[in-house]
Amino acid sequence: MLLPAWAWAQAAGGGPFATGAQSFQTNLLTILTPIAVVAVMVLGVAAWFNKISWWWCAAAAIGLILVFGAPQIVSWVRGMAGV
Repeated sequence: MLLPAWAWAQAAGGGPFATGAQSFQTNLLTILTPIAVVAVMVLGVAAWFNKISWWWCAAAAIGLILVFGAPQIVSWVRGMAGV
């Protein structure tokens, strides 16, 4: 108890699991970003030439928004809930 930094070590840094998970998420999104850009372009061309439905293209775009915007969506929901 004489060293408060050690007493609150878990709350301050989040622990090694949180740090590793954050690093993994950052690296994964960095790798997947160019792949997602190419996928959106391919879906747009396929929908343009009527090979797939525009609804599939829109569903894929919404899915990408949810995947890449997950941290912001979670922080927004947590802010609304007061957590």
